[in-house]
Amino acid sequence: MIVAMVGVVLLNCLAVLQVVLAAGAPLGRYAWGGRHDVLPVPLRIASAVSIALYALFALVILQAAGAVDVLPDSAAEVGIWVLAGYFALGVAMNAASRSRPERAVMTPVALALAVVCVVLALR
Repeated sequence: MIVAMVGVVLLNCLAVLQVVLAAGAPLGRYAWGGRHDVLPVPLRIASAVSIALYALFALVILQAAGAVDVLPDSAAEVGIWVLAGYFALGVAMNAASRSRPERAVMTPVALALAVVCVVLALR
């Protein structure tokens, strides 16, 4: 359960970042390739959408840990592996970013989330 809570806390932190990015805070160098200090409208919309996705990701993580029982078991079992792959891809994408802040912050976050998902998938 501790592993799942680490994942949920990280997703909540990412959600807060996306909220402030969607609101126009000059932190764009930490996300979406780091090309903009203040995100343009399409990326602000993407940030808002990502908040909803993080909530779904948290639900999958919590179900994989046995903390909730909302999704069909098969959806959670497949979903946690999909998330593991998604976050593993995120490690590569963030590590390849031209933005030093994005590489420094988001690469380890994505790695931690990938590890959380693999640990839960192997339970």
